[in-house]
Amino acid sequence: MQPILEVRELSQIYGPGCPACFTSTGAQVNTNVCPHCDTVVAMQQVSFDLYPGEILGVMGESGSGKSTLVKCLYFDQIPTKGQAIFWDKGKPHNLFELNAAQQRWLRNHCFGMVYQNPHSGLNFQVSAGGNIAERLLMSEMLNYGVIRDRARSLLSRTEVLIERMDELPSNFSGGMQQRVQIARALATDPPLLFLDEVTTGLDLSIQAKILDLILEIQQQLRVAMIVVTHDLGVIRLLTSRTLVMKYGQVVETGLTDQVLEDPQHAYTQQLVSSAL
Repeated sequence: MQPILEVRELSQIYGPGCPACFTSTGAQVNTNVCPHCDTVVAMQQVSFDLYPGEILGVMGESGSGKSTLVKCLYFDQIPTKGQAIFWDKGKPHNLFELNAAQQRWLRNHCFGMVYQNPHSGLNFQVSAGGNIAERLLMSEMLNYGVIRDRARSLLSRTEVLIERMDELPSNFSGGMQQRVQIARALATDPPLLFLDEVTTGLDLSIQAKILDLILEIQQQLRVAMIVVTHDLGVIRLLTSRTLVMKYGQVVETGLTDQVLEDPQHAYTQQLVSSAL
């Protein structure tokens, strides 16, 4: 099967950088700060494939580089080096060689993002329906009636009460704001979604409902997803394959069941045992 996304040696540094940055940082030395030039190596030579309809988990503690990964792929950040090929209808797009307009087109038509903080993914100055309308307008949908119907349909799918469609996101609970974010991300039927710690900070009962919603969407729409989380429960429930990251490096990868039941790397073993 042809991957929908091929990522090769993706790296991101913050600072001047030096020839020793990659050899002096990472999981083996337990730091992502280069001792020679004080550069932060947020992500180091990350490679993986993602297949259509697959949910890939990216697991690690704070500072592991997992959020940096999806922010680069969604064009929120420009990586220092590396390559990512996105396949759309048999056509390859080399993400970081595209110009700004081409990147914006992919972001508006083919990608969706759900952030940990709803303020990063929603415009709190417009209504829930207006947030969906904004995304549809960016994808060149201009008919008011069609946009309104689409927003109503998406909010219904994500279990947001239609009578609250014209309310501002600030009137909603954290869990409901995440539902609106998911509805907005799905507005253009993208084949690829990025989810960055979407249940962090929510009550357990709300977390369970959001996770059930994500699974339902994936099963109905066959959307490929990259799910970033530090929560092994989320990884176990949602994902089929998992990358484990520490200090910017992938230290273990494999089928989720194998990674969680028989972890090979000491760091993964520590994560699993601490969750028991």
